[in-house]
Amino acid sequence: MRLFDRVGVVGAGMMGSEIALMFALGGYPTILSDQERAQADTALDRLHGLIERGIVRGFWNAEQAQAAQHNLSAVSGLEDYTDRDLVIEAVFENAELKRTIFARLDSILPPNAGLASNTSSISIASLSAALAQERRRRFLGTHFFSPVSRMRLVEVIPTMDTDPAFFDQVTQALADIGKTPIRVKDVVGFAVNRLLHALVIESIRLVEEGVCSAADIDAACKLGLGHPIGPFELLDNTTNSLSQSVHEILYAAYGERFLPRPLLRQMVDAGYNGRKAGRGWYRYDEDGKRT
Repeated sequence: MRLFDRVGVVGAGMMGSEIALMFALGGYPTILSDQERAQADTALDRLHGLIERGIVRGFWNAEQAQAAQHNLSAVSGLEDYTDRDLVIEAVFENAELKRTIFARLDSILPPNAGLASNTSSISIASLSAALAQERRRRFLGTHFFSPVSRMRLVEVIPTMDTDPAFFDQVTQALADIGKTPIRVKDVVGFAVNRLLHALVIESIRLVEEGVCSAADIDAACKLGLGHPIGPFELLDNTTNSLSQSVHEILYAAYGERFLPRPLLRQMVDAGYNGRKAGRGWYRYDEDGKRT
């Protein structure tokens, strides 16, 4: 039994598109949009490819995977969300942009519809300022992890205004789509990103000091700490510019311990943004494979 009738996701990048995929696999009719319709259509094609190649199998059976093809659709813009009862925002880490989207959705959605932000570091309460007081009861943070199709954890972040019943509905819906939700207090960076980026910053410092190469640190974290991916591989997959933005947000909140490292700034300024750019801490060919 579904807890929401119709789901919408705003933002058709890697995170947003795979969040939409998970809800579609869970049986929820789900729409996806981006700044341009073509971006949402491209993301939809990629998701259908993931389903057809069986990448999302495991938690999902073949019948659910086939049904997801029909549950997923791309739309042109927020005006198509008038019938949604749960919408998840998954655009890039810019508080002003997120508030603009939430203000528009607040005026478009039915009164009882819920909203969530997939921000990885911005205070959920600060984003709720864009919403009318009544809507704030049905608003919280849902921080998914990349790649969403494989990572099961979701940090769920209520604000001081979030209705406990809505929090329970969202966490149950997340469990129903194969995720493991944990409750986290509404603080900047939440829990996992504070842990992760402390590691990332220290890893970059080790490279700056010539203690280890990026490749050796990745090997150390995988073979010595049991991590599935090294910090520099992760940086390249998620983009260096995103990590720099997160470090700046954490630095503003917590001070020197999260000061963005000079080498990371140099990488971003040089355009070495990771896998999609063809170069980051590693080099990649046109297909995104390391060379």
